[in-house]
Amino acid sequence: MLEVADIFRSHGPAWRTTAHLSLGQLKVMSAIERCRTAALGGHVLRCSG
Repeated sequence: MLEVADIFRSHGPAWRTTAHLSLGQLKVMSAIERCRTAALGGHVLRCSG
């Protein structure tokens, strides 16, 4: 399942260099990118198959 955070992680750096984003928008993007990662103390584990 694709999440907004996955898109931001993949394409966010390039988008930041071309889009005119406010400081608030940049903060929200960063927060979404870190969501459910080890950076915030958690992560999602799934069994394959």
